[in-house]
Amino acid sequence: MSRATEQPVTTQATPVVQPTAGDPLLQLEYETAPPSGPDAARAVQCPHELALRGMPVSCSNCRARRDWLLINHRRNVWIGCRCGHQWLEPEITRKDFDAMLTNPTWTHYPTLAQGQAALGFDGTFAGLYLE
Repeated sequence: MSRATEQPVTTQATPVVQPTAGDPLLQLEYETAPPSGPDAARAVQCPHELALRGMPVSCSNCRARRDWLLINHRRNVWIGCRCGHQWLEPEITRKDFDAMLTNPTWTHYPTLAQGQAALGFDGTFAGLYLE
């Protein structure tokens, strides 16, 4: 059979179960489900110094050299500092980011800004190293 006559395979998307007001178990499952989809962002704290291609990473705003928040959105990884400054870091790939995820427990925040504020990367702790 030639390739031109083969039928393409289509997959059916699985329907997302929306919570109903009458079922508290479905509501709990919906609220605790990990974020997914194209706009989901993941973040991991990196308390130690980073060296990319042998050069230490430092914040251009406050000159901090450790205690970072690495943020993954789609294929990109950003580095966030305690002073609130963040920048795109093309040297860190998504594969590198996934390798840093060692703790299987997750804390979910409705937005990235709320997560940054809860973790202290919104400028509140500018100039401090938290250990």
